[in-house]
Amino acid sequence: MLGISFLAAALCHLRSLYLYLGHRLKWWSGYLQRKFKKNLSVEAEVDLLGYCAREWKGETSRAKLMRKAYEELFWRHHIKCIRQVKGDNYDALRSVLFQILSQGLSLPSWMKEKDIVKLPEKLLFSQGCNWIQQYSFGPEKYTGPNVFGKLRKCVELLKSQWTEFSGIKDQHKRGNMCNCLFSDESLEYKLYEALKFIMLYQVIEVYEQGKSEKAIPSLYRLLFSRETSSDPLSFMMNHLNFIGDTCGLQQIDMLILGHSLEVKIKVFRLSKFNTRDFEVYYPEEHHREWPEICLLTENDRHYHIPVFQV
Repeated sequence: MLGISFLAAALCHLRSLYLYLGHRLKWWSGYLQRKFKKNLSVEAEVDLLGYCAREWKGETSRAKLMRKAYEELFWRHHIKCIRQVKGDNYDALRSVLFQILSQGLSLPSWMKEKDIVKLPEKLLFSQGCNWIQQYSFGPEKYTGPNVFGKLRKCVELLKSQWTEFSGIKDQHKRGNMCNCLFSDESLEYKLYEALKFIMLYQVIEVYEQGKSEKAIPSLYRLLFSRETSSDPLSFMMNHLNFIGDTCGLQQIDMLILGHSLEVKIKVFRLSKFNTRDFEVYYPEEHHREWPEICLLTENDRHYHIPVFQV
């Protein structure tokens, strides 16, 4: 009896020790995963309908509309997965750039003809655009005479990264490189500011063409017809400077972005399901040979990346 009691006590002690060690191991495992997990701003693929079921529960009219819209994407458009994008005021730029780099798309034709790294100085010295000193780098609100040097570094990074990604034929390798790039905040934000500057450069170029009575795309006529963006300076001060800080891209900005990068940005606007605006292109006037990238949005403010069935 004494031996049995001793054995029972030993087993009870071992069980308690096992539970304690299991608890500590689980805690350390979670801690290490949190500590070393990459802070990806574009998350891994998840099942589209599973994501919808988690995000849109309940029986409100909006929840029902969203579930129908996601089912439409799944069954009719063959979109099986979704990559969630970090929801800050850069997310439209992030979604577009991620698609461009992950697909290995080439630089736009006009970027191949010009050295885009020299564009900031070109605008200052050749075109007298010293007002660009008021350019604001998102939440950083950096302004002053060194703006041109800072912009040059951003554009140089964009050109080098885009050129490198477009030269890689292995899709798996591009994917791994994207995961590394889109987990580095400082590099990311420089790329987004470079995209903003590219948009501004295109607005300036088209504005100058309009002054010389050359035909300009209708999207720029729309831009310049607004009181808050009647010229490049007002566009920068009233719109572009706030992108990344207090607001994201508006629809007119999406048009300019697509035109500047020579890509057809196809967007599924889920809140517009069952209307003619459910599926739109930015810009509407695009060249047939431009590559197409696809995004989806639930509210026209934040964007995610749909993944089509291969």
